[in-house]
Amino acid sequence: MPFKKKSQTQITILTILLIIAIILLSARSYFIQIANASEYTGVNKDGAASSRSAVLKAPRGEILDCFGRQIAINRDGYNIVFNKAYIKDNLNDIILSLINLASEYQTEWVDRLPMEMTSPYNFKKDESTEKLLSTLKLAHYATPENCFDAMVELYDLQDYSQDDKRKIMGVRYSMQISDFSISYPFTFAEDISSELMRKVSESAFALSGVTIDVVPFREYTDTTLAVNLIGSVGPIFEEDWEYYKEKGYSYNDKVGKSGIEKWAEEYLRGTDGEITYNLDAKGNIISSKITKQPIAGKTVMLSIDKNLQRKTQDSLEKWVKNIQSKGGSCKAGSAVAIDIATGKVLTSANYPTYDSATLGKEYDNLVNNPAKPLMDRAFQGVYPIGSTIKPAVAVAAMENNHYHLGETVNCVRVYNYFSGYKPKCMHTHGNIDLKNALAKSCNYFFFEMGRRVGATTVTKYFKDFGLGVKTGVEVNDSAGILIQPQNDNVGGTTLQIAIGQMNAFTPLQTANYVATLANGGTHYRASLIDKIVSYDISEVYKVIEPEVVNEVTIKDSTINAVKEGMLSVTEDGTGRAALGDYPIKVGGKTGTAQVNNAADHSIFIAFAPFDNPKIAISVVLENGSSGFSAGSIVRDMLDAYFFVEEDINSNDKPFIVLD
Repeated sequence: MPFKKKSQTQITILTILLIIAIILLSARSYFIQIANASEYTGVNKDGAASSRSAVLKAPRGEILDCFGRQIAINRDGYNIVFNKAYIKDNLNDIILSLINLASEYQTEWVDRLPMEMTSPYNFKKDESTEKLLSTLKLAHYATPENCFDAMVELYDLQDYSQDDKRKIMGVRYSMQISDFSISYPFTFAEDISSELMRKVSESAFALSGVTIDVVPFREYTDTTLAVNLIGSVGPIFEEDWEYYKEKGYSYNDKVGKSGIEKWAEEYLRGTDGEITYNLDAKGNIISSKITKQPIAGKTVMLSIDKNLQRKTQDSLEKWVKNIQSKGGSCKAGSAVAIDIATGKVLTSANYPTYDSATLGKEYDNLVNNPAKPLMDRAFQGVYPIGSTIKPAVAVAAMENNHYHLGETVNCVRVYNYFSGYKPKCMHTHGNIDLKNALAKSCNYFFFEMGRRVGATTVTKYFKDFGLGVKTGVEVNDSAGILIQPQNDNVGGTTLQIAIGQMNAFTPLQTANYVATLANGGTHYRASLIDKIVSYDISEVYKVIEPEVVNEVTIKDSTINAVKEGMLSVTEDGTGRAALGDYPIKVGGKTGTAQVNNAADHSIFIAFAPFDNPKIAISVVLENGSSGFSAGSIVRDMLDAYFFVEEDINSNDKPFIVLD
């Protein structure tokens, strides 16, 4: 068939179609390669193939006293930190270099591996290996040698000496269980010296991925002040990691472990910030930017008066040592003061105590010390309170019409009512009324009051006054011992309860009992917290208002009569030697509590001023015998409360805080 030349029209159409195809192809290419390049290549507008975020730590909130004086604060320190995004060289070599530097400067590094550091590398005693075996995917019966060999393989340690293998694997294992990644940097050593900081900085060229971070560290302005109450911060334990991880913590974070530091963790913990790293396709960091600023934690203001706390601790130590110097057997004591109108704890002191700065080094000695310096006697020590219970017994007798003002009881020393139990008073007082029975601490009078009222009713009043029940204070306290008598006619039990034996209470409970008595019957929950404020104390977030637990119904005539008797104690009774000449009228009551095969405990309770009570105090001296020393501590505490002497050279001045 003869060849026919295509028409010009057909050629034109084909040309147009070709041009359209080229245009569409070019447009698609531009769309993929330029307009939406990041979508198709994984590279963002900054030229990064990907990005990762890491945490910027927020400062922990501080702890201040009721006037804004510093107790727990923050200071800047240096940490050695591994940042995975910057590691370019052999990680094991970097770790070993750092270990050698740390050893040279006598610095501890993080090693959570539960195996000894020296051959034959046995498991550490008293440490769980469950996490180790789980991490290494080994059976529960695996030996230390099995674990060692598994880690040599896992961490590629074949070319190192045995000792170096153990050192490196300790760090590698710690990294692994702390989820070491770009998002979770690993802290190799904390709070290092400035000398080591400079050395590491100078060696940065050989330590890729290692940085020196400036971080806030907890510091206590007085490491012996109220240490039981303030508590401590510490690392997250392995068994608690999942709990804290869910709350957004990093493995290297510090958390409150005890005391106020633990109770206020939700307030003291800040909100961490965030830094975002942009990485190229090879994982190299191109740029970084703070995408979320850290927010410091809130500051907790305590009800504790720092000045009163220090004076109380010093007084306890002075008078315990004074008793010892005279051949006495007193070795310990405690003292508590409470604001009568609120139930807020003004001071809570113990002797002996300890220094939180050296607790780690001295822990074994402190644990084995028979005087138990780690014990918070004020909140957890329970003691029979002797005759200091008598004001409560008097209230129970008068409110239940078993005693009327002006009535006397004839004290003939031996109480003969029960045939099987005939206790004695210390003296023969003859006819004695309530006021003088309190002043002279006549046991016979209160044997009679206890018998008249009955043990079950008296016990109910004790409980209403907050004795034998937890106070509700923020940190751990003991409920004490409050027996529940089933029969009012058991002579020994009833009479012993009436003079402060059988039961045992904490000094905190006893101080709160005095506060309830002095304010006319309002029993407040005990509290250590005044308010929660911003880190810079410019804003108040929460005020801890006084909380009434219950009201003890007491007629004015009853409370006035009991308080008059307590005033007589300090003016011409058993407390006169310590407080008879005090310039402010003080209501008080002495007490001695019998201890098997040892000297009696000495107890003193007080409130002041008598006409307008502000402060309630309880002091206990273990095996203190007489009440003079305990009363002298009360006097020192009243001096510190009413007659404040500001040190003009002191930098520890109160802040101005918003109400």
